[in-house]
Amino acid sequence: MTVAGAAVLAALTPATAFAGDGEALLGGGRQQLRWERCAQDQPASLECTVVKVPLDYADPGGRTIGIAVSRIPAENPAKRRGVLLMNPGGPGGEGLTMPAGMAPLLAAQVRERFDLIGFDPRGVGRSAPVHCGLAGDEQVLNHPYSAAAFGQDVARARSIADKCQAKAGDLLPHLTTRNTARDMDAVRAALGERRISYLGHSYGTYLGAVYTQMFPRRADRFVFDSALDPALVWRGVLRGTAEAAELAFTRWTRWAAERDAAFGLGATPQAVRATFWDLVARADRTPITLEGQAFDGAAIRGQYRAFVQVEAVTPFIVALKAAASGTAAPAGSGAGVVRAEAPPRTPDVDNVVSVAWSVLCGEGRAWPRDPEQYRHDAIRDRAARPLAGDFGATVQPCAFWKSAPRERATVVDNDVPALIVQNEWDPQTPVAMAQGMRRALHGARMVTVAGGEGHGVVVSGRPTCADADVTSYLTTGRIPAKDRTCS
Repeated sequence: MTVAGAAVLAALTPATAFAGDGEALLGGGRQQLRWERCAQDQPASLECTVVKVPLDYADPGGRTIGIAVSRIPAENPAKRRGVLLMNPGGPGGEGLTMPAGMAPLLAAQVRERFDLIGFDPRGVGRSAPVHCGLAGDEQVLNHPYSAAAFGQDVARARSIADKCQAKAGDLLPHLTTRNTARDMDAVRAALGERRISYLGHSYGTYLGAVYTQMFPRRADRFVFDSALDPALVWRGVLRGTAEAAELAFTRWTRWAAERDAAFGLGATPQAVRATFWDLVARADRTPITLEGQAFDGAAIRGQYRAFVQVEAVTPFIVALKAAASGTAAPAGSGAGVVRAEAPPRTPDVDNVVSVAWSVLCGEGRAWPRDPEQYRHDAIRDRAARPLAGDFGATVQPCAFWKSAPRERATVVDNDVPALIVQNEWDPQTPVAMAQGMRRALHGARMVTVAGGEGHGVVVSGRPTCADADVTSYLTTGRIPAKDRTCS
């Protein structure tokens, strides 16, 4: 879509009438913030405060909520440039302690120039948290498709939607990325800053991109770590990881075949692939018990994200093979268990999942209302991408979501400068998604870490060839002249 086309869409969106600056939202005066130490188990340098924002930006004089904000002040006031807001991802991720976690990972030149700013997005953590009262299986985001269990899957999806409506129906329409971007601008205003810089990871890249679309003149230096494609929001994002999983799995079969003498999984990629699928078939007949945990075929396939890290996932497959045959894993294999996705039943997890569905369902495009459409898509995606195609395509609570979105999802299409950094082997936001973000941000540049494994470049804490680009951009404003791949 052209910039002009995006402008037309924005003109049709009611939000544009109240997407104004933060100073105007609560009566025109700058908020008086009181900073205090965040917590005793956090560094003394991490200070916290609360910024008041409207629950409904269309009614700025109505109900307000508090956004919990944190900061670590710039280490050299003489060189201070401004504030660097941060978001860890999600949706649903708490960001209040992110400055403390990221400070050791950022270059000294960055820390001396910016106040590091964290915040819990609306609905999350200490910012008017949303709890749907989800328990057990309802707290797991990814489920495989099976014909036998599909009726239970439909019932679970309907239950999640009903619980969220009952527990938080008054908040759900306002838990959107656009409103969180407005909250960021309210934080900017409350801090007395003309512009903000930003570091966003995963979902945080989409949040940052939405901010650049809504407030382009207030965006300073924006870094997107492991970006997703704004055009796929949101069902396309869930389904889009399956293709990356297949590519990573194929790469792993080659790697394991080259090391057959060490692991015994097969001397050719085809043989390694056959070993894996034989294990899946066997586990579907009789679950394989490994270190006290039973794995059926779906649980084994559910580890699809792990295949991007070939050295880490291989001992798990070796141990499964040994357990299936009733033998001990080979000495020195380092066999360990990749735990199946089963989060603890805690209010924190309920909050994360509740917010995730509230955002994904409340603003996403293309959520079918007919459960049979999900069944059809899951069967088709599984046939095309056997490892994980059904996980992102099967029925979701969004089929039964009660709260209609107040606004359309944001079309990102602008020339705001930004730096995108991306691992070649990312299981959650693969390179293809980051390239989609790059197409949406015409003023951005993208640095791909060849051979880089895992979901996160800067946030991983591992040194990479992209670190110098990030430091240079944040400290000087210069980004690479063109997209590049480094190793």
